[in-house]
Amino acid sequence: MDYGAIADSEVDVNPETSPSEPASRLVGFAYYWSVVTVFARNSLIRDMTFRANFVMECISSVAWTLMNVGFYLLIFSHANSIGESTGWGKYEFFVFMATMWIVNSLVETFFMPNAEEFSELIRTGGLDFALLKPIDTQFLISFRRMDWSSLSNLVMAIILLAISLWELTHREVNPLRLHFSILFLYPLYVLCGVVILYSLTIALSATSIWLGRNQTLYDFWFYITNFSRYPMEIYQRGWGMSLWGVFTFIIPVLVVVNVPARLLAQPLHPRAWWEWPLAGFTLLATAVSLMASRWVFQKALMSYRSASS
Repeated sequence: MDYGAIADSEVDVNPETSPSEPASRLVGFAYYWSVVTVFARNSLIRDMTFRANFVMECISSVAWTLMNVGFYLLIFSHANSIGESTGWGKYEFFVFMATMWIVNSLVETFFMPNAEEFSELIRTGGLDFALLKPIDTQFLISFRRMDWSSLSNLVMAIILLAISLWELTHREVNPLRLHFSILFLYPLYVLCGVVILYSLTIALSATSIWLGRNQTLYDFWFYITNFSRYPMEIYQRGWGMSLWGVFTFIIPVLVVVNVPARLLAQPLHPRAWWEWPLAGFTLLATAVSLMASRWVFQKALMSYRSASS
């Protein structure tokens, strides 16, 4: 990716000419948005340069989603729900799984490729050039490359979500009734989930500055986020309670999918007293995670030594 693309005259912002602070913020937002579109266009051009590879990646992603659906259809041919009295029947769980794919596909499209390459920027000296650009370094590192083939999972997730909601709202017994507020709440908590996973990703990648190389990032990412792939009820028994506590309140990956999926599968009908407080905690966890990742990234940059030094 060419870092010089963001410093060219295509995007010309002079904060001193801004008439007021609100107008300056608006111009700043427009500047950052224009940078994102430049990165998005360049990434798409790169992907289309190798179209056969792009198509194969999309096909493999679609095949993976179909195999997952087939696997859980097999499971639900032997059981009516995930656990007893959890409320996660077949289509409720498919709502959960579709939500997981939506969150993960957005993270894998916009953030994961950059996090994986961060250690290489440090090793090759590319971070030196990023630090010289007239833009926030964390923003530049986070968005400079996008993997558009990962959006194939998003398409499959939307299809699965639509089918599952249709089945839930048209079943004969206790049909699901969607409240209009869910049109706001569901995207909000999906966005919260994306921000929490992004915060975890950028914090892990920032450790490359201290470690020199962190090639195990994706493996560790998979180990941590694997806990978010299932309803949290399965952890609320025996020694699983310790996992539930750690991955809900310390590393809040369990709320990433559970909260938006729960709101959509059973909107405005919490099964326990703690569900709405958990939704409120998710908003707090999102803000704290973002601030903590920002602190880790800035702290790591203070320890960075130029590759040329």
